[in-house]
Amino acid sequence: MGKLAFIFPGQGSQSVGMGRDIYESVPEARQLFDQADEVLGFPLSRLIFEGPETDLKQTANTQPALLTTSVALYQAFAAKGMRPDFVAGHSLGEYSALTATGSLNFSDAVSTVRARGEFMEQAVPGGQGAMAAVLGGERGALASLCAEITAGGNLVELANVNCPGQIVVSGSREGVAAVAERVKEIGAKRSIPLEVSGPFHSSLMKSAAERLAGKLQQITIHDASVPVVANVTAEAVQSAADISKLLVEQVYSPVLWEDSIAWLLEQGVDTFVEIGPGSVLTGLMKKINRGVATYNVNSLESLNQTAASLL
Repeated sequence: MGKLAFIFPGQGSQSVGMGRDIYESVPEARQLFDQADEVLGFPLSRLIFEGPETDLKQTANTQPALLTTSVALYQAFAAKGMRPDFVAGHSLGEYSALTATGSLNFSDAVSTVRARGEFMEQAVPGGQGAMAAVLGGERGALASLCAEITAGGNLVELANVNCPGQIVVSGSREGVAAVAERVKEIGAKRSIPLEVSGPFHSSLMKSAAERLAGKLQQITIHDASVPVVANVTAEAVQSAADISKLLVEQVYSPVLWEDSIAWLLEQGVDTFVEIGPGSVLTGLMKKINRGVATYNVNSLESLNQTAASLL
C-alpha cells in the first residue's frame, strides 16, 4: 500500500455557496463557520454562502473563507477515520494544511489569514502590480526572461510553479506586460492575465511579509502532527520554528507546487485527496503525474464517495 497525502487549494478555488451542504449537515462543520464569524467580527459565513462574488473575491475575504471551508471539509472527512502520511497546501492552502495537522489552531489561523490578505492587498498600491499565467515554455527559460526584464528596471519573478507548462509570474505591471509581449521568444504559447489584487509571491510583497511576521509572533504555532510540505522549499517540515519562518518567506517566494508534488511522489505517495472547494489541484496533478489516484473532498457527496473508496 502506498502513502496518502491530503492537499489543500489556494486562492482562485472559491465560489459562492461553497461548503453550504457540509454546514447544514455536519454540526462540527457548522461550529467552525460560526467560530470564524465570531473571530472576525462579521458574518463571513453569510458572504461564503450568499455572496456577492465581488466581495468574496477580495483577498482579505477569500483567504479566511477558503480556509474555513477547507478545514470544515477536512474535519468532516477526518471524522471518518482518514489519516494522511503527508499534507501540503497551495499558498493560502498551506494554512489549511497546518490547521489540519494541529500546528495552528483554527481561531488563530482564521485571524492570521484575514490579516495576511489585508497585508497583501495593502503592500502595493492598486494597479501597480500584476500576475499572469504563462502556458507552455520551460521554467529555466522563463526565469531567465524574468531576470532580464527585472534587470532592465521592471521587476517580474516566478510566483507559482504549478505544473509542466503552467507557471505564474508576478511583479510590476510593466514587468508582467513585458513577459506577455515576449513569451513566444522562449517557446511559450501565451500569457493570461490573472484577476488578483496584487503581485503575490514576488519580492514586492516583502512589506506584507514583515507585517505577517509580527502577527505570527502573537499566536502559538505548534509542531505539526504529520509532515507538511512547505511551498518555499518543496520539502517536509514539522517544527514550529521552521513553520513560522517559512510562512513569512512564503508571502514573497515562489510556490514550488510541482516540486512539492514531485517530492511527495519520491516518498511513495500514490494517493492524493484534494480537500477544499473546486478541483484545481486535481487538475494540476493530471499534468504532473497521471499514474496516481486523485480524489476530491469539496462537497458532502464527494466526501462520502471518497471515504467509501479509501476506507
